[in-house]
Amino acid sequence: MTIRIGLAGTGRIGVAHAEILRNLPEVDQVVVADAEPERARSTAAKLGIEFAPDIESLFASDLTGVVITTATDSHPELITAAVDLGIPVFCEKPVAADIAGTLAVIERLEHSSVPVQIGFQRRFDAGYRAARAAVASGELGRLHTLRATTLDPAPPPAEYIPRSGGLFRDCGVHDFDIIRWVSGREITEVSVLGANRGEQFFRDAGDVDTAAILLRLDDDTLATVSLGRYNGAGYDVRLDVLGSRANAIVGLDDRAPLRSVEPDYPPPLFPAYPGFMERFRRAYIEELTVFTAVATGEAESPCGPRDALEAFYVAEACELSRERNSTVSVTEVR
Repeated sequence: MTIRIGLAGTGRIGVAHAEILRNLPEVDQVVVADAEPERARSTAAKLGIEFAPDIESLFASDLTGVVITTATDSHPELITAAVDLGIPVFCEKPVAADIAGTLAVIERLEHSSVPVQIGFQRRFDAGYRAARAAVASGELGRLHTLRATTLDPAPPPAEYIPRSGGLFRDCGVHDFDIIRWVSGREITEVSVLGANRGEQFFRDAGDVDTAAILLRLDDDTLATVSLGRYNGAGYDVRLDVLGSRANAIVGLDDRAPLRSVEPDYPPPLFPAYPGFMERFRRAYIEELTVFTAVATGEAESPCGPRDALEAFYVAEACELSRERNSTVSVTEVR
């Protein structure tokens, strides 16, 4: 069969996904569209792929599957429109801008057999997969602590912050999902401290630029998550999985932005990753490769809307905990 993948949304990550799809041996044709047609036309010309004048035309162009990388507020409408047409969907997180919107999409999809995959690319990273396997095999022993870190080298543009959903929904949600996935446990309780020591636009949007989060899992394992927008050393995404017999550390490679000040310890040999696209490029390739198998019926969706909802619940609980300056049970936001 001819595998023809559509892509809606040609912003930064959309262009990166279009380039990956164009180079996948499993994909025969790629066609892109955007709310700004000239942006999609330019992307298509640059990559040597097809162009659709609008998203309605894109959906009508006999697609095997569609990748959605548009603005968050358009995700519910586009997901449901594609599913109603029988088109398998890959959508970047989140499913919707809030819990109510996410639940509404899930309800619409409840009786559909059309697969939907949500983009949590860390699940496809080799390091996180190895850590999950180590936990599942029992080689780490009893888990006692997980320590997750997501630190950006510089903040996004000021105009992005008010529509980002905030630090926990935009950034921390990846950590919440991967802690659930690697540990095999659910997050039951959160306690958050947030701070602003950077640009005023975070305060203006009611957001924070730095956060320290303590999580309790359903077996009493503890986890910490450190989030920040101003890590000048470089893009730092790691997960320490600590057990009673051994540990598994994700993201500790030659490009981790860690500088020891111990005497005679050598400095890093390679520059830090500048951002998420470089750090997770192989994971994005694997993620979209799997989606082609999902779209053709050869595999089930590895990360559906309900997975995204669970991580979103934790993000909502974190926002509530920051506002109250107290511990919040995740059941409170369900």
